Amino acid sequence: MIDKEKLKKFVKEALAEDIGKIDLTTTYLIPSRAMVKADIIAKSGGVVCGLPLIESVYAFLDSDIKIKFNVKEGAVVEPGKAVSYLEGQATSILKGERLVLNLLGRASSIATFTKAYVDKVRPYNVQIFDTRKTTPNMRFIEKYAVRTGGGKNHRMGLYDQVLVKDNHLAVLKELGGTKDSMMQDMIRSLRKRVQKNIKIEVEVNSIAEFEDALSAGPDIIMLDNMSPDEIAEAVKIRDASTSRTRRVIIEASGNIRLDNIEEYAKTKVDRISVGAITHSPPALDFSLDII
Repeated sequence: MIDKEKLKKFVKEALAEDIGKIDLTTTYLIPSRAMVKADIIAKSGGVVCGLPLIESVYAFLDSDIKIKFNVKEGAVVEPGKAVSYLEGQATSILKGERLVLNLLGRASSIATFTKAYVDKVRPYNVQIFDTRKTTPNMRFIEKYAVRTGGGKNHRMGLYDQVLVKDNHLAVLKELGGTKDSMMQDMIRSLRKRVQKNIKIEVEVNSIAEFEDALSAGPDIIMLDNMSPDEIAEAVKIRDASTSRTRRVIIEASGNIRLDNIEEYAKTKVDRISVGAITHSPPALDFSLDII
């Protein structure tokens, strides 16, 4: 599901950005009495994501607009498919046109790209996760699109999971944290300060760093920009040392693309995080045609 309250606030602000005080063209050309019918057409094939966004935009502009969906959310469609039918006051439909198409296109692009990654790793029982590389103020929509495409959300922000990255460690080292037990002390301190349901993840860049982190006992270890061979070695080390009651999750990340992701999936890593699914998915285009 998508957060409806966040969506209402977002739509209000997005429409204000686009329409401002007045839609000059529509207001001065189109009579308010004009009633029309329209189709929203997929101009390229992919996963449809964003039908609730269409409802939200037009609910804000004109609750009398009739909307009929011809596909279900998450359906895969071919180019030329009419995904939605609209009927109502022409001025309302025209004012919402660009925002609806932008949101539908963005969300569907992310869902489609995510599905491509999910399909690639399906034979290997690996999960695809997103990152925080999202459009400001649109993260809740983009992460919803990831879920629609079959992916998982890593964390929504800095507030719902601990992720100790290289720069955090660099600052700690500058403060004198160079002793062998730094990693263990850091994890122990975090365990005392965060709620028990909060996951603690540590980013590492080498097998030596991985072994150090593994001994400290975080919930997740992210292998950043490590080769498939190194990741496979880390998995073997983890499997040989993990107790029966607690298993550290291993995540691979960094420079992983559609054309090489199977090499990473074959390592038996638990999950792979891919920033590209939200920051650079190939665009899907939609049009609104008056019929």
